[in-house]
Amino acid sequence: MSAAAELTPSEAARWADRAGLPLPADRLAAVAVTANHILSVVSVLRELDFGDTPPAAAYRAEEEKNDAAV
Repeated sequence: MSAAAELTPSEAARWADRAGLPLPADRLAAVAVTANHILSVVSVLRELDFGDTPPAAAYRAEEEKNDAAV
């Protein structure tokens, strides 16, 4: 699926089935809409430039707390 193409209810059914999660027919449209929304948000996040921002695993809350107390 390309970035511009939207997931259709039939594609949502196929993806869910491949994942071992068959969906009832009355849920397919809602799942497709939700998946399309998630994909649009993720595409915006992928465009962000985080530059020199370290990964979350490098964050140490206790160091920040000690810096604030000084």
